[in-house]
Amino acid sequence: MSQSPSQATMAEISKLIGFDTTSRDSNLALIDYVVSRLSSVGIESSLIHNAEGTKANLLATFPAADGTRTGGIILSGHTDVVPVDGQVWSSAPFVPEIRDGRLYARGSSDMKSFLAVIMAQLESIAHAPLREPIHLAFSYDEEVGCIGAVDLVSAITDSGLNPRGCIVGEPTSMRVVRGHKSVNVMRIDFHGIAAHSSLTTQGVNAISAAAEFTRFVDTVASDFKAAGPFDEAYIVPCTTTTVNKIVGGIAINTIPADSTLHFEFRSIGADDPVELIEKFRAEAKRIESDMQRQNTEARVELEVLAQSPGLDTPEDAGIVGLAAELGGTPSPDKATYGTEAGLFFNAGIPTVVCGPGDIAQAHAPDEFITLEQIALCETFINNLITTLSR
Repeated sequence: MSQSPSQATMAEISKLIGFDTTSRDSNLALIDYVVSRLSSVGIESSLIHNAEGTKANLLATFPAADGTRTGGIILSGHTDVVPVDGQVWSSAPFVPEIRDGRLYARGSSDMKSFLAVIMAQLESIAHAPLREPIHLAFSYDEEVGCIGAVDLVSAITDSGLNPRGCIVGEPTSMRVVRGHKSVNVMRIDFHGIAAHSSLTTQGVNAISAAAEFTRFVDTVASDFKAAGPFDEAYIVPCTTTTVNKIVGGIAINTIPADSTLHFEFRSIGADDPVELIEKFRAEAKRIESDMQRQNTEARVELEVLAQSPGLDTPEDAGIVGLAAELGGTPSPDKATYGTEAGLFFNAGIPTVVCGPGDIAQAHAPDEFITLEQIALCETFINNLITTLSR
């Protein structure tokens, strides 16, 4: 018989989803609500705002019964969601609707149900005789490059909380996932020299330069596919790289002066992202040199837009065993998508990804989560409170 979530959790899900926290907009209304709820159970919140003051991360600690605030476990999740623009929904995306054992809404799977389960247990956590603390770390702008979590993780390390582990509640169908690839997004601007298309020797073609770089990216991708290194825990077991967007040119009879290219690579643990970035940067410089032999004013600019480090927590790490003990399903697989878990891992905090819902539903129209997944997450969080109170 499938489980059903509590009314308290369902109420919190409805409340959190009702806040439209699409990444391009502010998340402060949701954060203010969480601050208020935490205050009602006697817990103070620390907010880490973005530079504009329009968004905030939240960090809060439920101390152990003896007042200890260091050590313990972090429960982490992001508050933002992806847009619904251009998607056709069967119901209002920011108004939860239950149909056939599923809860439909933007953020239902990715990842407000996880946050709501925690919110519904605030009173229980506050009154539990904890042997070690539980920390809440809620971020902004995960969906646009794990931007907010950079400062959030820095705040955790700077404050000396020294947690023994972190659980990131991204949707894994409650499987315990201990690895994912890094995600690195880059932009390259090729600045050539415009000229009439009948006078090719007087111009420097920026699109041709961008095409040359594209061929290089494809060659690197083919090399990874053929020679590795490989990690068979992934669906695609090697590092991948692709050019995903390119623009340039103004007219059919004009040699294009400008072209902009966006590409990414997703690396397994055996490949160093820093070395890969330098490899691409070196190729950009080589192409720039070729362009400048035609005209010294030509140039190429490479910018790293976003970086999300990979996660590669050892199989024998304590947090892996703890998550399984709490009810997470042990799994040898590593996630195909990036998360904020890599930031915690890079900061020396053993981390796993384990949360309700299926990543296949995330970002899609009619995003949903099954009620059974929510109930399983409730059991997981209840077990955490009990385990840390023994």
